[in-house]
Amino acid sequence: MGNYKLKDLLKGVDNYYLNGDEQALISSLRIDSRAVENGSLFAAIPGSLSDGHDFIDHAIGKGAVAVLCEEMPEVKKGISYVKVENVRIAIGLIAHEYYDRPSEKLKCIGVTGTNGKTTVVTLLYDLFKELGYKVGLISTVEILVNDKKLETRLTTPDVISLHDIISEMVMTRCTHVFMEVSSHAVDQRRISGISFAGGVFTNITHDHLDYHETFSNYLKAKQSFFSGLDEEAFALINIDDRNGEVMVQNSKARCFRYSQRIMTDYKSRLLSDDELGMHVEIAGYRFHSRLTGRFNVANLTAVFAVADIAENIEAEELAEKMSGLNPVKGRMEMIALKPRIIVDYAHSPDALTNALNSLKGSLKEGKLIVVIGCGGDRDKLKRPIMGLIAIDHSDLAIFTSDNPRNEDPEQIIRDMKKEIPDDRENEWLEIENRKSAIKVAIKSASENDTILIAGKGHEEYQEIKGVKYFFSDQQIVKDILSKDI
Repeated sequence: MGNYKLKDLLKGVDNYYLNGDEQALISSLRIDSRAVENGSLFAAIPGSLSDGHDFIDHAIGKGAVAVLCEEMPEVKKGISYVKVENVRIAIGLIAHEYYDRPSEKLKCIGVTGTNGKTTVVTLLYDLFKELGYKVGLISTVEILVNDKKLETRLTTPDVISLHDIISEMVMTRCTHVFMEVSSHAVDQRRISGISFAGGVFTNITHDHLDYHETFSNYLKAKQSFFSGLDEEAFALINIDDRNGEVMVQNSKARCFRYSQRIMTDYKSRLLSDDELGMHVEIAGYRFHSRLTGRFNVANLTAVFAVADIAENIEAEELAEKMSGLNPVKGRMEMIALKPRIIVDYAHSPDALTNALNSLKGSLKEGKLIVVIGCGGDRDKLKRPIMGLIAIDHSDLAIFTSDNPRNEDPEQIIRDMKKEIPDDRENEWLEIENRKSAIKVAIKSASENDTILIAGKGHEEYQEIKGVKYFFSDQQIVKDILSKDI
């Protein structure tokens, strides 16, 4: 990008106090003082672990000519200081101007919810590509600009990177971008300055309470995304979730609803489900999908509805194109058929329940085995819940390690087992080593059995004591089946 006058970047920022030259030329935006260069504007973002205000002098030493802050530091000659109420919000609005308002030049559609975000945005990306559009994707699994893959570390990138990515999408003539919007991203204002053409709510269940502390806070974070949509945008909500209507209570957006239970804007139903896919009906149109699981009917309905609302695409064409969509990597992804082996990201109680119930419902014969762990340094309250769900909804549960991070994996497994009655000891095994757990599940299964390997999905690493080691559930399964291990 070129140089911009500071005053031009502040167009969208309200109630700021400027100490310094409003004509200062800004060549880059930075939130990490280590990345500052000559001509940078440094945003001093307060955080739970560190405060950007502590690094202002370091940023100036590296060449920053302007500082965005909430508390005025000791003023240095030749530096422009912009004091605002909330740096996180302000830097997003500044980035919006710096990158020439990119999100206003395409249709940016955000998807939020506890489960289903990745599936919905990825299916939308795939569908719109099949329909002939140039599109972008910002998901947990990957960031794509048309077919170019960018590195991704968070569900939603930092606020400056997000505007930069969308700007690149505009330059490559993308007409739409589909992005996951996590509750963390909303709470941390990582979507500040983004102009959304629409928002989708999939569901909300027990998750991320290690961050939000209470379900009420988690709910409010999701709700605030919809409260930020303007009158020109649309909001699509799943009203089978009891909090669906709560999402749009304070939203100005045009609201549409989808359901498998009641008549509404987009009514759907599952006609049949087996190991090869589902027959579904959405808004009166029937088609076969390669996806499995009742919960994926809701995801498909959201995709169908977005395409209809955003572009008014003919329903017959939608049904035809959607029948060819493949499952998303790590989301009910079938790796083998006999025995049927599924890898899924399910790492919350509701997601695990849905996955197991869907697989159980499609079983013609045989037993259901689940390999499951819980992440370390995350919500501990859900661990015993996950343990009970695993044995209640399967024939055999194998408790193992997930991403223990800085915790003892044995303690995590103990937490998962602590609510299980003693008389159910024959319904589960404990195998801490995840590779060994997967191998035992496969070796003990008959060809008519189904194995769900849950929790990691698309991830290709296992994090232990701050170090990420390569680990892919999919690859482990393939190696075992080919007798490589």
